[in-house]
Amino acid sequence: MSDNLAPTFNGFRTLAQAQVISLSGPDSVAFTQAQFANDVLSLADGHWQWSAWLTAKGRVLSIFQLVRVDAGNLLLVCHDGGAEAMAEQLRRFVFRRKVVISHAADKHVNGALHAPVCAQGAAVVVLEDGTIELDVGSTALPRSLHIGAPADVANAEEELAWRQSDLRLGLPRLVDAQREQWTPQQLGLDRLSAYSVKKGCYPGQEIVARTHFLGKAKRSLALLECTGTVNAGDGVQQAGSTVGSIASAAGTLALAVLPLELPEGDLQVGEAGTRIIPLLDGLAR
Repeated sequence: MSDNLAPTFNGFRTLAQAQVISLSGPDSVAFTQAQFANDVLSLADGHWQWSAWLTAKGRVLSIFQLVRVDAGNLLLVCHDGGAEAMAEQLRRFVFRRKVVISHAADKHVNGALHAPVCAQGAAVVVLEDGTIELDVGSTALPRSLHIGAPADVANAEEELAWRQSDLRLGLPRLVDAQREQWTPQQLGLDRLSAYSVKKGCYPGQEIVARTHFLGKAKRSLALLECTGTVNAGDGVQQAGSTVGSIASAAGTLALAVLPLELPEGDLQVGEAGTRIIPLLDGLAR
């Protein structure tokens, strides 16, 4: 298996799947604080964090970047699409809160495999043309994100490069069949600081807190390099038994949910030989 895990590209490319949800109004922060897993109240204006929307049973519906533009304007960058459906579902919980939720179809998400010019860490920067720049990489794997006007559309190889870079940094990319399947701990969202066990109530909070404080997590995320293409939902075998499942895949790279105490031995996904390789740190915000 090669150590060259992903192709690359130069410059910004518009990512086909990524979509943006806009939340505006004086109750935007309070609304998102009650719905999402991370602590929006502790997030400063002009900063972003990873977050997740969970079911009442603590299963992950969506993983996204939450950008707090200011106290009355928030953006959700949904890398796996589904913005219109998610916005519609969120509207059901608005009740009397003063918040407007919409799919911001005019805001395109452009990625580049190099460090940002101005943004750093969790701090966002609004460029002269109104583009919002975010730092979505690390020292080991620098990456930039622009929210604004479209760039050249990414081709299939460039989309693969971006998706594989997500997986290398431990960001699960969930197809529809993998939603509502996993807890935040099983998807390793603690590595992204994408949920809080200290903030108040939100859907699934009790399950998340119980798992955290009682130490009941028995499975977590591992990065696999395979000799062939694998798919989300494929089983991971060891010595003839299924020991885990692929949660997210991009070509020959995959994020699998495996037991924390996995015995030594070769792994297999279908006909593909498989090895566990290190995840890259630095994507937490």
